[in-house]
Amino acid sequence: MRILICEDSVLLREGLVRLLEDAGHQVVAALPDTNGLGEAVAAQQPDLCILDVRLPPTFTDEGIRAALDLRTAHAALPLLVLSQYVEERYASELIAAQGGPLGYLLKDRVADVAEFLESVHRIAGGATVLDPEVVAQLLTRRNRDERMLRLTERERTVLALIAEGKSNSAIAGVLFLSEASVEKHISSIFQKLGLEPEDGNRRVLAALAHIENTGGAAPNGAATTHPGGMR
Repeated sequence: MRILICEDSVLLREGLVRLLEDAGHQVVAALPDTNGLGEAVAAQQPDLCILDVRLPPTFTDEGIRAALDLRTAHAALPLLVLSQYVEERYASELIAAQGGPLGYLLKDRVADVAEFLESVHRIAGGATVLDPEVVAQLLTRRNRDERMLRLTERERTVLALIAEGKSNSAIAGVLFLSEASVEKHISSIFQKLGLEPEDGNRRVLAALAHIENTGGAAPNGAATTHPGGMR
């Protein structure tokens, strides 16, 4: 896999290069800031771009703005954003932006090499991977949306598990249902939330609706959250 990195910390940047290359990937560029990022992506055509949220010169939102710009210029490019802390607003902006696969992970996740590399593969393969801490903080929002009131209790449970990043098979295991039943529930959720096939990644948009418009913990019986993929 061809990977481009944009990270200001020399230690983390070089560590990522070593880790990814040892895993058999090719790091086509490793930039300390967003200067020349667009040109590097256009020239190198990476399969995945990894960016820090906070980059020079202000160390505020340069990385997020760069990621959103890449969404516009290279809509299908898989993006993995790394953050020292949970940046709730930035996470919501990225999830809401139309485009290709997305990952939002805390930098601590890099220390678990196997899990981090698995996340890299899942994102490059088309999944959306959200750090469990990001999901947990977004779930504290209390805004209500009348669309959510259309869902049955079972559909709300399924949607909460989607927001945790669980696959259909994982949801079936948690709720002791068949995968066919889960698929029917998800189709009903999409319909009630007004998400049409042309909306793109409806699974992510449905999860975002849950995250932004309901509050509280995951449903009873839900497994501990781990970084997972949503399709």
